[in-house]
Amino acid sequence: MARAAIQRRLTWRVARVAEVVDETPRVRSLALSVPDWPGHRAGQHVDVRLTAEDGYVAERSYSIASAPDDGERLMLTVERIDDGEVSPYLTEELQPGDPVELRGPIGGYFAWTVDDGGPLLLVAGGSGVCPLMAMIRHRAARASMVPARLLYSSRTLDDVIYRDELDRDGGDGSGLEVVHTLTRGHPPGWTGRSRRIDAEMLAELAWPPERRPLAYVCGPTPLVESVASALVALGHDPDRVRTERFGPTGN
Repeated sequence: MARAAIQRRLTWRVARVAEVVDETPRVRSLALSVPDWPGHRAGQHVDVRLTAEDGYVAERSYSIASAPDDGERLMLTVERIDDGEVSPYLTEELQPGDPVELRGPIGGYFAWTVDDGGPLLLVAGGSGVCPLMAMIRHRAARASMVPARLLYSSRTLDDVIYRDELDRDGGDGSGLEVVHTLTRGHPPGWTGRSRRIDAEMLAELAWPPERRPLAYVCGPTPLVESVASALVALGHDPDRVRTERFGPTGN
């Protein structure tokens, strides 16, 4: 039975684009209708396959941004990489009704359910917020009061993905706190943080190690390695610091 379930997850299936949402000038979310979707855990990803008319095939992995509670509606959020093979098509050409080949869900280490508890420390850089957003949405769908804090590093305020939703959820009284830090400029009157995430910021915002928070860190490799190392140096249990990273190209 376990082998059949794995084979089912790794079978290519055809989804249909139900809606496209422009999150930022470079980032688009694709809401996909996926018949017979086997379900997923917040933090997992899927493989997407594009096949050109000449038969050339390109595959890329994208984190699932929707909550497991959304049934057969799956959301992928894609950042356009100008010289990429896949992301320009997904962010500029794909339209509602178009087919998309995907397989998954994939991954189990970087995943969270409300039953895992907390406190929950989420640290993101850029589009690394996508799998963490699935966790935030899952928490909201279950009306969970698990203490959760998102520390989100973006270049500018205009580069913040899911900005309106995060502003709303961070102030809804559910125990979710959203903290932004901007690294390449900020608007007039900005009172938030304006530097890269560092050990001092983590010492201020992370729960004390004795509370044994669960930490999920996702973003570019240098950020992820720096944050994970800093959390361990601050006394956090390495087994409770989970990481997922991506490189600067390949999308």
